[in-house]
Amino acid sequence: MRRPTIFSILSLGLIILGVTGCAKEESGPAPDIRSVRAERIGATVAQSQITYAGEVRPRFETDLAFRVGGRITARRVEVGTRVAAGQIIATLDPQDYVLAASAAHSQLIAARAESHLAQQDLKRFTQLREQNFISQAELDRRSSTTEATVARAQQLRAEAKRQGNQSAYTRLSAPHTGVITRINAEPGEIVAAGQAVAQLARTGELDVLINVPENELAKLKIGQALSIHLWSAPGKMYAGTLRELSPVADPATRTYSARVAFVQPDPGVKLGMTASVSRSSTASAHLSVAQTALFQINGQAQVWVIHPGTNKVTPRAVRLGGLIGQRATIAAGLAAGEWVVTAGVHKLAPGQQVKLITTASPS
Repeated sequence: MRRPTIFSILSLGLIILGVTGCAKEESGPAPDIRSVRAERIGATVAQSQITYAGEVRPRFETDLAFRVGGRITARRVEVGTRVAAGQIIATLDPQDYVLAASAAHSQLIAARAESHLAQQDLKRFTQLREQNFISQAELDRRSSTTEATVARAQQLRAEAKRQGNQSAYTRLSAPHTGVITRINAEPGEIVAAGQAVAQLARTGELDVLINVPENELAKLKIGQALSIHLWSAPGKMYAGTLRELSPVADPATRTYSARVAFVQPDPGVKLGMTASVSRSSTASAHLSVAQTALFQINGQAQVWVIHPGTNKVTPRAVRLGGLIGQRATIAAGLAAGEWVVTAGVHKLAPGQQVKLITTASPS
């Protein structure tokens, strides 16, 4: 039997290698399939919250002022002092008013005496006229004098009462229970009648004062339910209702002031606290995509659309609406049911085949 030579073995190996190389050249390189994340476009209804910054304020704030002018002799409260109805806030020097009241009272006593004497004289002159000792003209003169003295006494009685009130007005008292929120005058200062000395906030009913921009004005109505959040109590929500909405814009800020009343405040709500008022806004149904699906070509927003069956991607220009959270609304360019790539958009090329990481598939 003839044994194979070394030359024949080498020739056979070269033939096998050649055949293998031809097979590899015929099969070509393996296709580049990238793994991506994708989502299916569908119509959604977005809900967002519009928030207004504000401050906790009392519903009723009263500027306290003396009804007469004078020099302040004492101030009995400080900012933050809680006062009861009728409690003295401050006093004026009453000396001049006491003297005026005393003078008016003395004038009243004299007028009463004069009126009493005139009435007694009128009785006597009436008897004399009945006996025809005096003329009717004299009796009429005496009657007019008596009426004048009675009227004078009534006038001085009213003046004495007014002067007494003026003296009482030198004591400034709280009209209702509340807390002092501001002091505008100090002892020794001369104040005019009506000049604010302090500010009193009535306890109990609390509001949040906010400023509303003009583009949001039509979306708020008196009595509308709103949510109140305090910076000092994160995560806690208070129910509120829109109680007041100004019809005139502030000339400096061009916003409209509004007050939102607490439905049921608790002791944790303090005057001056920072608060925010929010309302839910429900938009109409629209198409949206994750913002990570967007990229740009020549300044135009684009997304990669996956073709069903082939799983190949094609760039498509889209027109964006607004941004809601992490998503972007699509005004034009996509239809419901289409699939777009949401991750890996900068590593793709037109016509490239992709593999979805998500369990769903467009094919």
